[in-house]
Amino acid sequence: MSPWDVAVVGGGPAGLAVALTTAKNGLRTVVLERAAVPPDKACGEGLMPSGVAALERFGALALLERGECSPFVGIRYVQEDGSGAEGRLPAPGGLGVRRVALVRAMAARARVLGVELRERCGVVAHRRTEQGWELETAAGPLQARMLVAADGLGSPLRRAEGLEVEVAGPRRFGLRRHFRMKPWAPFVEVHLSEGVEAYVTPSGEERVGVAFLWADGLPGRIGFESLLARFPVLAERVGGAEPDSKARGAGPLARAARCRVADRFALVGDAAGYVDAVTGEGLSLAFTCAEALGNLLPEALTRGATREALLPYERVFQRAFRKYAWLTRSLLLLAGRPVLRRPLVRWLGSNPRVFEHLLANAIV
Repeated sequence: MSPWDVAVVGGGPAGLAVALTTAKNGLRTVVLERAAVPPDKACGEGLMPSGVAALERFGALALLERGECSPFVGIRYVQEDGSGAEGRLPAPGGLGVRRVALVRAMAARARVLGVELRERCGVVAHRRTEQGWELETAAGPLQARMLVAADGLGSPLRRAEGLEVEVAGPRRFGLRRHFRMKPWAPFVEVHLSEGVEAYVTPSGEERVGVAFLWADGLPGRIGFESLLARFPVLAERVGGAEPDSKARGAGPLARAARCRVADRFALVGDAAGYVDAVTGEGLSLAFTCAEALGNLLPEALTRGATREALLPYERVFQRAFRKYAWLTRSLLLLAGRPVLRRPLVRWLGSNPRVFEHLLANAIV
């Protein structure tokens, strides 16, 4: 058989978004996932409006199981003293969705479009050739003209291709768990405390996801229950509710790449670079960039998929990532300085239109 046009390593949302786009564009695509599909990972599980729109373009939105997702209308910040601010997102709003349900829907749509999805099929070796790539996988060898790495924060392929860049500064980590209960509000809530934040996402008709983010040096014991205890109001909300998943962690969160493209090679999703989950834009950013790459590849492959042919994707990534990184670093700077953060959040609470303008022009 002739080589695949595109081999995508990683069967999470970013990798499947690439595969959905390349398949719609007529490219023979195979997705290689080392775990069983759908793989479950720590994730905030919130889609901003641009991410919801992308999911509809992929043809996967209608395949989501109703009980596994929940719309939300905006973002609510809650401070230690109970003060806060809330703002609504532009229509149609956001969508909280259990990650495994999102992957199931995207994988089902990919198979309809002719994508071959190989589970428990990690890449153990890869070699660039004049025509593309030779890959050794757990299920045997294969050839592809283009290799896309969507293999997560730690991305072995990013390191192997010499694109890894060390990130300076404090390391940040995340930990999440779900609870079986009705969401109490149609908002994603961000609970703020000194040194740690809690993110609450409605991710099903009877499910709430709670995730914590913190930096190295946080005093005291680090565990889900000890982190929850730092937020008495939130702890009371979920107290007595049955856990609906195991606690899963991620980190260090910040990752960087020298470039997203090389000859017949591209990085997408978290593998392409990551700052932090504080803005909740990870999935939406991944979809934007994956779609741009997938739409570029038919023409790029006619030109040998050289680095130069793939540079338009790098430019799309840089524009999208620059905006995300600027906002994320600004929010992290503010969150780490309660003396500045507290009065600003109170002011936004008194001026919701300003908050909504910021949401519409920065986060979405």
